[in-house]
Amino acid sequence: MRYRISGKQIDVGDALQTHVKSELGETVEKYSQRPTDATVIFSRDAYEFICEATVHLSTGLTATAKGNATEVYAAFEACREKMDKQLRRYKRRLKDHHRDRTEPVEFAGAPMYVLAANGGSADSEPDTLQPMIIAEMETQIPSLSVGEAVMQMELAGAPLLVFRNEKSGGVNVVHRRDDGNVGWIDTSASK
Repeated sequence: MRYRISGKQIDVGDALQTHVKSELGETVEKYSQRPTDATVIFSRDAYEFICEATVHLSTGLTATAKGNATEVYAAFEACREKMDKQLRRYKRRLKDHHRDRTEPVEFAGAPMYVLAANGGSADSEPDTLQPMIIAEMETQIPSLSVGEAVMQMELAGAPLLVFRNEKSGGVNVVHRRDDGNVGWIDTSASK
């Protein structure tokens, strides 16, 4: 597994890097046999240290966790415990579905645009109704089952996830609703 361990205006010494590699490696290996890479970022907010970790699994899923404490090692341990809990739930859900993914998740590229926010005041009318594109990027859309998409959304802590449905081949969206439930938008059902 590849590690990227860095600090935002914090010097991350060799001892901390060794500790992170051994402890996080042990946690991830317990639940996933094929992790690909991990990114761990340490930062400081006033009197607290913050540790953010992102682990990419070979199945295409991504687990993220964040921990904070007054000491840097305690912040990492809080983050590692949250990662452990997420990976344990993920593994339990995979066992519940009785489905082992033998192939890695396929990704398809898609253009992604950042649109400018309405910079004028509420009283002024815009010159045109066309939004101004301020950035163009490439994003990756995974091919997943609906259950895997919900898992991925929860692991990433994201409010929504766009994915290609393995069953229908159509582009689908799962999202967290205000009532706490998960919504699923299936574009292939409208045909």
